[in-house]
Amino acid sequence: MSPENRMKELTKILGEAARAYYAEDREIMSNLEYDRLYDELVALEKELGVVLSGSPTMTVGYEAVEELPKETHESPMLSLAKTKDREEVKSWLGEKEGLLSWKLDGLTIVLTYEEGKLKKAVTRGNGEVGEVVTNNAKVFANLPLVIPFKDTLILRGEAVITYEDFEKINQGILQEEEKYKNPRNLCSGSVRQLNNRITATRNVRFYGFSLVKAQGKEFMSHHQEWSFLKELGFEIVEYRRVTAKTIEEGIDYFEKKIADFSIPSDGLVLIFDDISYGKSLGRTTKFPKDAIAFKWQDEMKETILQKIEWSPSRTGLINPIAVFDPVELEGTTVSRASVHNLSILKNLKLGYKDRILVYKANMIIPQIGENLTCSGTVEIPKSCPACGGKTEIRKVNEVESLSCTNPLCSANIIIAFTLFVGRDAMNIEGLSEATLEKFINAGFLKDYKDIFHLNDYKEEIQNMEGFGVKSYENLIQSIEKAREVTLPKVIYSLGIANIGLANAKMICKHLKNDIQAILEANEESLSEIDGVGEVIAKAFTHYFKEEKRRSVFLSLLNELHIQTQETQEEQILEGKSFAITGSLVIFENRNQLKEKIEALGGKVTGSVTGKTFALINNDASSDSAKNKKARQLGVSILTEQDFVRLYLGEV
Repeated sequence: MSPENRMKELTKILGEAARAYYAEDREIMSNLEYDRLYDELVALEKELGVVLSGSPTMTVGYEAVEELPKETHESPMLSLAKTKDREEVKSWLGEKEGLLSWKLDGLTIVLTYEEGKLKKAVTRGNGEVGEVVTNNAKVFANLPLVIPFKDTLILRGEAVITYEDFEKINQGILQEEEKYKNPRNLCSGSVRQLNNRITATRNVRFYGFSLVKAQGKEFMSHHQEWSFLKELGFEIVEYRRVTAKTIEEGIDYFEKKIADFSIPSDGLVLIFDDISYGKSLGRTTKFPKDAIAFKWQDEMKETILQKIEWSPSRTGLINPIAVFDPVELEGTTVSRASVHNLSILKNLKLGYKDRILVYKANMIIPQIGENLTCSGTVEIPKSCPACGGKTEIRKVNEVESLSCTNPLCSANIIIAFTLFVGRDAMNIEGLSEATLEKFINAGFLKDYKDIFHLNDYKEEIQNMEGFGVKSYENLIQSIEKAREVTLPKVIYSLGIANIGLANAKMICKHLKNDIQAILEANEESLSEIDGVGEVIAKAFTHYFKEEKRRSVFLSLLNELHIQTQETQEEQILEGKSFAITGSLVIFENRNQLKEKIEALGGKVTGSVTGKTFALINNDASSDSAKNKKARQLGVSILTEQDFVRLYLGEV
């Protein structure tokens, strides 16, 4: 491949990786691989004297997503030149004094205070334009909302989530594929929520690292700026004052500390303390010249891959784990590393007895950095190691993963039962995930119908830890109440891929709640239902073609009293499609409003199109992306109050 074509290829690969990481909160390659390809591109650009449009060496970060308002930064937010060479850092500092601090791995935020109050918070975005997240910043765990400085104050810092909080939050997410890959992704998703009640539960913290403006104030050094910010109540990134003689000592200090550091960090930042000197150096297109990033020199060890273990999760996802000859890394012995998914496994071309290089990402998490032999001989298992069921390769957002297709797999039966008893499904109170696990392990539950026969184990349940006569009676009452249920809720409770409650309602309505019609549904016919489509139709018909699933479904129906779907409300919204955005006041949440629209015969979609009848947004005059789209297409924008007045006859 010619250098020119390789440069085009690298620009495309790195662009896709950056967009996935920064804008979509997912990873398609390791940081090590990204840095290696980035350095290769830099070398090619230098060699050829050409920089292509869209090159990651000329852009910063990600493009702001459309769901949040956008705003242009007062001054561009640049990236930093980086090095892993201590001598280069020492040479860069020269005779000057610098500040050495953590390079935190979170989401960069710009805060603006007016009259002593937080006025605005904007993400870094693409360096020029960011997303406004002011309401979310107001619920950061350690951010002062009121400060003693009354003039305009602008500062930059990093929003982060600790490893401990990351683990706690992930433990509360049942679906394995929905778990966050690392604290940085979780933080990004938390800060960019549309509802700050969610952000408030994530314990996001903010650490300042740069004072952009303090009206009426002038400082000679960054040390003075940071001391000033501390006095105002801000937490600042930990730092040390260093010279060329003490820089290595400073790096050693942080390097020893990172093993037990609770906040994700991918290196250090060194900045000239003298502000006027730093400004006099100017900047390049992408980098300021008054600061440089020092990234940890990953300790790489060569070892031999012995096998890939396939670890089933309770959701049916089967995760590859690399097992290799033990090596010493960063003071500990490691012999295993997660490969995360099939896409990474295939990219690494892993095979048994391959010579691989392993390292600890950010000196903590074991990873495979490179495969030296690339035999690619690892075979993807065709059966689940937990239940022997057939496996299936599924692709979501261009990432391939391996899943077990057996709905009663011992590895995912708990999550299946958890969905089945959930509020939007059978709504059985008293059956938490932990309780279900106890019942399954005790042999009380093998398929869904068994829930309705738990009274066969009255004595055993009453004698279980955490149970008694009263709690048992409450559970049985809840189970009996659940026998009265609508067919769409039963369909949804089965956990059919891609079938939500709204889809289940559409399909049941189309098939007139006929059980035989459901069992014999035709994919082509279902795909023609407005709002269903080919993917959902295929998932639905495929599910009921399997004899075991049909048997489970029919035996479950014998326990239930299916209520008719006859609606008592006039279908005044028949054929009308709505989109909903922004926060709600009258309705408790979007689901409640969505259910009301569907009860009146309408439907709700996630985006504004030419088919949309109306957009519901309480901020009807805003310049949000959906509002702009609605105006462009001539779609009406209604507030909640408008909707209630027009269609519910209330004010």
